[in-house]
Amino acid sequence: MRLDARGRIGAAVLGLILVLALAAPLVAPADPDSQQDVVATRFLGPFRSDAHQVFHPLGTDRLGRDVWSRLVYGARISLAVGGLAMALSLILGIGIGAAAASSGTAVRGVLLGLTDFALGLPRVVLLLLLAALWQPSALLVIVVLGVTGWMPVARLVDAEVRSQLARPYAEAAGALGAGRVRLLIRHALPNALAPVVALATLGVGNAITLEAGLSFLGLGVQPPTASWGTMIASGRDTVVNAPWVGLAPGIALVLVVVGCTLLADSIQERARGG
Repeated sequence: MRLDARGRIGAAVLGLILVLALAAPLVAPADPDSQQDVVATRFLGPFRSDAHQVFHPLGTDRLGRDVWSRLVYGARISLAVGGLAMALSLILGIGIGAAAASSGTAVRGVLLGLTDFALGLPRVVLLLLLAALWQPSALLVIVVLGVTGWMPVARLVDAEVRSQLARPYAEAAGALGAGRVRLLIRHALPNALAPVVALATLGVGNAITLEAGLSFLGLGVQPPTASWGTMIASGRDTVVNAPWVGLAPGIALVLVVVGCTLLADSIQERARGG
């Protein structure tokens, strides 16, 4: 798909962050959890070297850990959690939405009623409740975000599939003997996925933001594992004397959300024929 300027900028930002995350062992100057002489290396400013001549491009935190190393390794956790959570939401949403669109009135009413009920629940409160009931971990965050984020996907898939099934090509395929399932899988769903991709791109940024929020509250990824949420949480008490500790992951989080938004807008515009 050819993207406009917004889409290319968004894809470039996301691609750069993804490359840095994958190449973390190559671009990180130190282990993200390593602590040397804490007293000598804590709260070093950006672009400074410690007593061991290790260069810290973004400085160090209260335990002398390299902020840049934790940032790129934390990108792995944050991007993986956001991507996998959105993938789970897509599986549930596409399945339920497609089933509703291709079923009879009674079944569709039940499925859409379930979707509307789930949409009516406050997601943040539900996330906090579920995260508080079990031991916090990255896997729990993925599952919780996934099972609370499928409803908009299901609604969109239902509307798009019903629109595709009402078009002349679908009627022609049915007249040629295509069954309901074949018509759904081979024709309706593929033609309905462009707006779903745009929604999923936005959903990844939203899931990463929610993961950071849960980790900030201590209900997500647990220290000492580096994630952007735990890094922001560790920097909240040092915002005056060492602002780079929380500022670096905060900026990275904003860049990912902006990149997802620009890319989603471009995909949606192309899907509409703009």
